[in-house]
Amino acid sequence: MSSVQSSPGRREDRAVSFDADLVFMRRFAGPGVLLARAMMACIFVVEGFGKITGYAGVAAYMQQHGVAPALLPLVILTELGGGLLVLVGLKTRWAAVALSGFCLLTALIFHLASGEAIEVQKNVAMAGGFLMLAVFGPGPWSVDARLGRAE
Repeated sequence: MSSVQSSPGRREDRAVSFDADLVFMRRFAGPGVLLARAMMACIFVVEGFGKITGYAGVAAYMQQHGVAPALLPLVILTELGGGLLVLVGLKTRWAAVALSGFCLLTALIFHLASGEAIEVQKNVAMAGGFLMLAVFGPGPWSVDARLGRAE
């Protein structure tokens, strides 16, 4: 709780700020950030695996959008590898930066020209989430934290 002075010369009133209502969540930082990482990683792990199983179709789709199919292994490595790294919290900041860039490139190359505004917005939002993960780190329940690299 914080002290707020209602007017000059009057005694201080105790007031609870809106933010103080959620301070209790700090106790759940470990599992909370792990859950957030899992939620962020899920789409990339699933899509990366799907690109392996549907390799030829994805390569054709990339070529239709002017992207060399030879880049597909790099795309798979970024999605599947980056997603798994974020999930377990290993080299999290690097993986988050890579996935943030991947989201922005995907939005620009595949969705913007197609007029898929919701897909562009979704990718920009995910890029922002990954940037936040890169800045604030993977949290206490991560391999990085276990290795002393989370800060």
